[in-house]
Amino acid sequence: MNIGMYLSQNARKVPDKLAISCEDRSYTYDHFNREVNRLANGLLDMGLAHGDKIAFMMKNSDHFVFSYFAGAKIGAVIVPMNFRLTSSEISYILGQSEAKAVICDSEFEGVVQKAMEGTSVMKVVVVGTPKIAEHRSYHEILSENESDPDVAVTETDDLEILYTSGTTGRPKGALFDHRRIFNVGLSMMISMGINQQERFLHIAPLFHSAQLNLFLVSGVVLGATHYIHRDFHPVHTLQAIQEHRITHFFGVPAMFNFLLQVPDADRYDLSSIRRCGYGAAPMAPELVKKSMNLFKNDQFYNLCGLTEAGPNGILLDPNGHKNHLGKNGKPSFLTEAKVVDEAGREIEPGAVGEFILRGESIMKEYYRKPEETKATLKDGWLYTGDLATVDEEGNITLVDRKKDMIISGGENVYSIEVEEVLYEHPQVLEAAIIGLPDEVWGEAVCAVVVPHQDQVVNEEELKQFCRQKLAGYKVPRRIFIEEALPRNASGKILKYQLRQQLNKVKA
Repeated sequence: MNIGMYLSQNARKVPDKLAISCEDRSYTYDHFNREVNRLANGLLDMGLAHGDKIAFMMKNSDHFVFSYFAGAKIGAVIVPMNFRLTSSEISYILGQSEAKAVICDSEFEGVVQKAMEGTSVMKVVVVGTPKIAEHRSYHEILSENESDPDVAVTETDDLEILYTSGTTGRPKGALFDHRRIFNVGLSMMISMGINQQERFLHIAPLFHSAQLNLFLVSGVVLGATHYIHRDFHPVHTLQAIQEHRITHFFGVPAMFNFLLQVPDADRYDLSSIRRCGYGAAPMAPELVKKSMNLFKNDQFYNLCGLTEAGPNGILLDPNGHKNHLGKNGKPSFLTEAKVVDEAGREIEPGAVGEFILRGESIMKEYYRKPEETKATLKDGWLYTGDLATVDEEGNITLVDRKKDMIISGGENVYSIEVEEVLYEHPQVLEAAIIGLPDEVWGEAVCAVVVPHQDQVVNEEELKQFCRQKLAGYKVPRRIFIEEALPRNASGKILKYQLRQQLNKVKA
């Protein structure tokens, strides 16, 4: 078994079915497979081989998908990179992953050229016309050979190195083989009821493990249809759902928020949607309710997983949303989860401990980082660094990252609890809670708020709003009004950047 094998199977089983549509280009499964094989054989002709690392610096496109499955078919290890990274950040990933080649969009050719200096990268393939003589054009390297490449690839061969978001420091590369990535997709098929008839819309970045492994890979394995958008645009997203009768929608919370800001969003026909998934960052209950109203659908799934798990972990299904909205749910298929104290003992309901996971999709290791691997993988369990509670029914709720928990006057304050209250306020579009040094309290609870367009947030009124719903020590002592919150490409708010910025303001 290997991931590329399933594409070849579907080319035989459903050759004429629409597989991919991107911009004005469409491909049946037969055409899709032949394009992948041409690229796979072309990569072999370039001298790339089984086990070589190939990094991607690409936006969502058909070429991204072809490159991924071509790499899988020759036994290469795919290293998807965030296209928003700087040359120094890219250089670190290229060096740390030992990448031999990069496939990039033409707009990123310059930053890749700068980043590859001093690394083991020898070949650059450009989607478009290369500006640098040594680089090759994507279309130039395509082979005339449309047959499956003559390479033996097994389920235990490595397939991906997924770099963590790097919200607190240098990212780490989580290593996965074909079997683990297949299990990620299998978990979604069972847990969410995904089937061959799905029509997926890919708007979240494919370099991110959620969109890539949960939905693209699983959808290709099943033989589903995929509509790919290069960038996220709220209006274009609503138009695509209506036009293509999309059945499955996944987005990070910020995307749902943007969809809700479209002035005439309710005029679009979104009735084809069977289910919505959200994840990669916490989504406030109020935002979930508003999104259900927009889609006129209560089939929502809260997907709470880690890059290190493929991503996989726990989920809150539609029934869970009826009674436990705001919680993260129970373990998904093939996964176990629990919440433990410092000694590794399971906590009692209502207490706070560390959220840990084990299962068939957990990473093999952090690539070339044995000490970090040892600190994270213990006795078969992945220690996530997330703090959580568990209720009497076994529902797990994440409350904070260990490093983000605020201790104010000796009391623990979990940012998600305060953020959820702020999201209930009608003038608040986005909110983040951080702790800043305080001479009296040790740390002061501080809120960073983005108002709705044309709205003005009154700080004292907002504090009073919080006092009605929170204990006094949890109420923000300071409120900072900003136009936007810093986020990484996964949609996670970069709280360390906020702390750095506001510490300077305070000083």
